[in-house]
Amino acid sequence: MPTKLIAHATATDRPAHRDPNVLRWLGAYTASMVGDNVYYIALSWAAVQHGSPAQAGAVMAVSAVPRALLMLGGGVIADRFGPRRVVIGSDTVRCAAVLAVAALLFLTSPGLWPLALLAVVFGTVDAVFMPAVGALPARVTSRDQLARVQGMRGLAIRFANVVGGPLGGLGVAVGGAAAAFGLAGLLIAVSVPLLISVRMRELAVDGKADASGGTTTAGDGAAGRGTAPGAVVVSAADPEAVGATAPTHPTTAFGDLQAGLRYIRAHRVLAPLMLAIALGDLGFVGPLNVGLTLLADERGWGASGMGWVLSGFGTGAGAAALLLTVRGRLPHAGQVAGWSIIAGSVAIGALAYVPTVLAAVGIALLIGLLAGLSGAMCGALLQTHSDPAYLGRVTAVSSLASLGFAPLSMPLSAAAIGAWGTGPVFVGSAVVCGLGGVIALCVRDLRRAELPG
Repeated sequence: MPTKLIAHATATDRPAHRDPNVLRWLGAYTASMVGDNVYYIALSWAAVQHGSPAQAGAVMAVSAVPRALLMLGGGVIADRFGPRRVVIGSDTVRCAAVLAVAALLFLTSPGLWPLALLAVVFGTVDAVFMPAVGALPARVTSRDQLARVQGMRGLAIRFANVVGGPLGGLGVAVGGAAAAFGLAGLLIAVSVPLLISVRMRELAVDGKADASGGTTTAGDGAAGRGTAPGAVVVSAADPEAVGATAPTHPTTAFGDLQAGLRYIRAHRVLAPLMLAIALGDLGFVGPLNVGLTLLADERGWGASGMGWVLSGFGTGAGAAALLLTVRGRLPHAGQVAGWSIIAGSVAIGALAYVPTVLAAVGIALLIGLLAGLSGAMCGALLQTHSDPAYLGRVTAVSSLASLGFAPLSMPLSAAAIGAWGTGPVFVGSAVVCGLGGVIALCVRDLRRAELPG
């Protein structure tokens, strides 16, 4: 009988926000995210200083190509080698690359080529880093704490967005792009020893925890020693997976990828959840990025008005993350996700018709609150309904939908606004976004999905 992998179900002695192990992981994640924000400030400044605006834009965009092309493969790597190892290796490579460019800029003026190369390296590493980061929380806490961890992760992202920009600007002001790159590298470096100190939870074998330590830990490769890495494994943690098989022979990386996609497609919660996430992000990204800029220009709000609107969105999203961190769990998670997406889509459509900056800030705060709530619910459902052996690949598919396909809506939104104006485009985007919520509410298994209590 093939080995089965299940998530270790025993609850922790303390909630996640009081667990030193989780807090070490959170510190590592926060330091890495702040470093990322400082890095992007440094990269944009250096690119503008060493090239034309068009060349600077190309440098900033070049990292998106390897990230989108390699994201699914990154999920396979995370599941094969374990997310902790992959995240530590990714942060080490990113730190070394950023510090090397900092030294190069400090010693000479090499032009754009090292910046473009750094962007490619960052994009390539991100394709591995993002799936591993998404798979890591399930290895540092129990399933009943994953919703709270999603809230804590959301707070870390908001903190990084608020702090990273000023830190990057300070680095540029003090010592130019070289100093900002150096600061980014040091912040990313802080995450490595913290991650090394994080303890990984064990995966049980055949429904039993192995007290002797003979079970596979997430840090040693989530797919397990007794099962092929790409096997489609039915486990007690994954009752919604149907039609799964468990081959006992070793598989190739491509076979692992195919197995992961089959696993998602056969899953009664994850399959519709992926579609809801993709549609929600597709309708959200365009209006809240390029669309907002064009709306502010059309209404005469100026850069300061747009900044206030973005602040409202950030405040709402932060409030949603704080709510989940404090509560730890919200009942009827599938319904909460669906209704939040639909209500958020209505607010997106309304944003194009508000007459004043103050009203726009209020609507943006509501959008941020609803988007933060739905995003946290979807992320927590993804974490708790995925078999641990597949979390890397599941996260990779979700990240590809959010970071690979959804940004394509930005140039389309800009072109559509030029042709039809902001109102119709915002409403159209709201309809696309709302379809994600409709799917969440119409698919029975997703609508009834709950977070562990």
